Amino acid sequence: MIRFYLQKMISEKQFKEGRRITMAEITEATGINRVTLSKMINQKGYSTVTDNLDKLCKFFDCKLDDIAEFIPNDDK
Repeated sequence: MIRFYLQKMISEKQFKEGRRITMAEITEATGINRVTLSKMINQKGYSTVTDNLDKLCKFFDCKLDDIAEFIPNDDK
């Protein structure tokens, strides 16, 4: 499973810039639908396209492993 750290990235950017970052701002800057962003934050195991990850890395000025992490499943 892939775990997204989008909420953490938003919080860090807010702290760094000293202002509130809204979903609308991220949507406008990246072109990623607000519903998609919400699912990435709230839905465990949500799947998205790599283009969205690329856009988020540009928005947050970070590496992919800052946004997402592979978590092994216990499924066998």
